[in-house]
Amino acid sequence: MAVLLNKCNLELIPRWVNHRPVNPEIRNDVLRCGVSLSGVKGLAEDVRFYGELVRKRVLEKIGHLYPQVTLPKEYGGREANVIAWLWARTVASPNPAVLGAHVPLINTYWLCSKKGHEAWLEPVIDTKARNYKFEICKGSPQKRTTISAGTQIRGGFKCLLTNTPIPFAYIRDEAINGRLQYKMIAIVAELPRGRTYVTVDDRQQSFATDASPVDFPDTEIPERALGFRIQNYGIRKHWQMFLPRQLAAMTTLSDFVRSVGKDVCRDAKSSGLSSGDAESYAGAITTFLALALDRCADFNNALCRWKPSGQQSMQLFGRQVIPMIWGFCEPNIMGEKAVCWKTAVKICADAIETIPTNSMLPGDALQNDAAGSKGTAQGLLVSTDPPYYDNVGYSDLSDFFYAWLRRTIGDLYPDLFRTILVPKALELTGAPERFGGDKEKARDHFESGFRKTFASLRDKMDIRFPLTVYYAFKQEDEQGEDDEEEDNGENETLAVGVDRTTGWETLLEALVGSGFQITATWPIRAVQKWRMRARSSNALASFIVLACRVRPATAQQCTRRDFLNALKKELPPALAALQQGNIAPVDLAQAAIGPGMAVFSRYSKIIESSDKPMTVRTALSLINLTLDEVLAESDAEYDADTRWALAWFEQYGMEDSEYGDAETLSRAKNTAVNGLEEAGIVISRGGKVRLLKRAELLQDWEPATDNRLTVWKATQYLIRALVDRGSETEAASLLRKMGGVCDEILMAYREKKS
Repeated sequence: MAVLLNKCNLELIPRWVNHRPVNPEIRNDVLRCGVSLSGVKGLAEDVRFYGELVRKRVLEKIGHLYPQVTLPKEYGGREANVIAWLWARTVASPNPAVLGAHVPLINTYWLCSKKGHEAWLEPVIDTKARNYKFEICKGSPQKRTTISAGTQIRGGFKCLLTNTPIPFAYIRDEAINGRLQYKMIAIVAELPRGRTYVTVDDRQQSFATDASPVDFPDTEIPERALGFRIQNYGIRKHWQMFLPRQLAAMTTLSDFVRSVGKDVCRDAKSSGLSSGDAESYAGAITTFLALALDRCADFNNALCRWKPSGQQSMQLFGRQVIPMIWGFCEPNIMGEKAVCWKTAVKICADAIETIPTNSMLPGDALQNDAAGSKGTAQGLLVSTDPPYYDNVGYSDLSDFFYAWLRRTIGDLYPDLFRTILVPKALELTGAPERFGGDKEKARDHFESGFRKTFASLRDKMDIRFPLTVYYAFKQEDEQGEDDEEEDNGENETLAVGVDRTTGWETLLEALVGSGFQITATWPIRAVQKWRMRARSSNALASFIVLACRVRPATAQQCTRRDFLNALKKELPPALAALQQGNIAPVDLAQAAIGPGMAVFSRYSKIIESSDKPMTVRTALSLINLTLDEVLAESDAEYDADTRWALAWFEQYGMEDSEYGDAETLSRAKNTAVNGLEEAGIVISRGGKVRLLKRAELLQDWEPATDNRLTVWKATQYLIRALVDRGSETEAASLLRKMGGVCDEILMAYREKKS
């Protein structure tokens, strides 16, 4: 997958810079073929043209599966295009009184939760007929909590007909035995301006479920894989993640993307290209359209959510997991709005035009084993973002996209698509399921592979340039703790259980052990959190780039004392440079590992008092201790809670941020988020944390009865009294009551003033 994307950037796009489009619509229009189509604009125009040609052909074949819908009387009862169909999975009620009746598993009745535009589903139940339907309601709802919950309750759902609890264990058993079904519950229709919601009729549902797709990829989902939940609900093959209509659309689009290459080749020859160049150009256009199809797959499956707050369909891969979704959205892939083939093609073409083409020369993208010795050139410039044990199941997740690419353009890239699914044997991962659940074997595979890879790269790299390593994983000590994530009410444990310190330790041991030394460190502020596998995932707000060079053969040894002296001398200016580079305060401890390890790695060996060489783990511990000493010099007069609050305020002010960030900073400051909350310093809700605003402080606060009095809290109450309320009397009264804490504040103020 990654190699194919690199081929697009390094091989396909550079080759066709400044080539005019070959499609007859533009080629025959002399004015449009001038300067405005220079660079890669011609290539992008052809992607748009042949993408639209594919769409027209698909509509001719299966357009009847995507009918219009009749709008309510308030809109004149006219026909309108459908933007999306909303569905709910159903299961047979466990209540014998309604034996055989399937009831919906719905997380929320909201269709649109935007204030002033609310729309929701109202169930209409016919108890005697053991049936139900949904009506569309608009306006200002009275029972917002009921609407938000749908039929979901703690530990499962409830029967819509009888209110009988339906536990997840029962749902899993029904699903594994093939008895889980789905029902269309609402239709999102297009208006001249905006959208509305329409009640479902049997005709609309039949078009989706009666489709007869053929020749779709019949590939297996792993029995167990990191981030996968759907196997527990009977989904064992990739095609089971799609509705019949969705499968029909994907296979038909794939067929016509493959065949449109003949049209491109014919038009390219007519424009003056040789037969060989025309075939190559046709392959390029087909490749970009295949990528657009993969984008559609991400949105056009039965595991996509409808987002009521934004009235939009959300893709499957918002995170690197494949969770079970109960209420799902089916966008109109053959429509013209929002998520569809037309917009996917446009996004792909627009992306092509963003590639810088000044002085661009074609390159080559090859797939090879970084740890292997065969077929790799010498004199490499190496830049890598290494894997993190079993944090993300890259190859298993890639199968979802790979299967459709292989069906569509596998013949164009036989070396990349020679296997049925993504090759996994050589993947550098610490996933226990690859080793029969044996965590030790998984760990050994990952760690030995890391060391072998860096040793191999050292022998092949161009020594004039550094090896750069991107790292975005927190240094934490969480051995034995599993990462949990909630999927619409059901908690299921992901198989992680890796000591987080080990991630850094393994990387550094591999670097140092294979003869590298760290020569520079750069913190880079991330646009968004990396690796969003969970809401409180182990991700940095900044990521770190390590520059490494081969350690000279003449590198000296030193003692533990010498190492500590060098750390205390070199770490303070390095930290000052990191802070000037706007490193996030919550990530400062993480970023300090780089300059600390730069000291460690320049020695061939550091001798302990026992005459044994110092380990990387010991070095990390000493670096952290030295870091604490350096940072403590600036705020040592404050308690731990106050040090945390100062660092948090410096980065976030009084705004919300992620719980994971707060937790990381609390470890660095020797406190805890729950303790901060008990102390009345922060508020923690919904995975977010923020400092309490002065307006939220207790009205009748008494310092004498406060069991966790801090400088930060005392200061906030004083400011509220003196500044917000303008009461010198109240402030003076608080000063007398605070006693020792007040003395700390005044002493710190005098020291800073002097």
